[in-house]
Amino acid sequence: MHMHELARSTRRQDAAALVFRVLFSLIFLVAGTGHLTQPAKIVNRLNNAPMGELATAWAPPELLVFLSGMALVAGGGALLLGFQTRYAALLLALVLIPITLTVQVGTAELGPLFKNIALFGGLVHFWANGSPKWSLDGALGTATRDKAQKTADVR
Repeated sequence: MHMHELARSTRRQDAAALVFRVLFSLIFLVAGTGHLTQPAKIVNRLNNAPMGELATAWAPPELLVFLSGMALVAGGGALLLGFQTRYAALLLALVLIPITLTVQVGTAELGPLFKNIALFGGLVHFWANGSPKWSLDGALGTATRDKAQKTADVR
C-alpha cells in the first residue's frame, strides 16, 4: 500500500469512528431526554415491566427514572463530544444493564432486548478504545495518556 493510500485509509477510518461515535451517542441522548421530559411514561413502563420490581425494590420508580435520565444524558453528551469516552461508556453500560434486566428481559418481544445487547457491544468498544481522534479526549491529550497508561499496565 502506498503512503497516500495509507493516509487516505486512516482519514476514512477516523471519519468513520467519528460518525459512529456521534450517531451512537444519539440513542442515549434521546432516551435520557425522554426519561426527563416524560417521566410518567417511563415510570409506567417500569411499573408494568415483567421484572420491574427488581429495580423498584431499591428506590421509588420516579427517582430511578430521574437518575437514569440524568446518567443517559450526561453519558450520551460525553460520548457525543468524545470527552472522557471510556468513563462515559462505563457509566452508560452500568445504566443499561439494569434497564435491560428489568424492562427488556421477560417480554415476548426480543427486538428491544437485542438492541440493548448491541448497544452494550458498542459501549464495550468505546470503553476499550476510547476516542483518540476528533474528540475532546484527543484535543486534551487524555486519549494519549490513557493509551500510555494501558501500555504501562501491560508491562
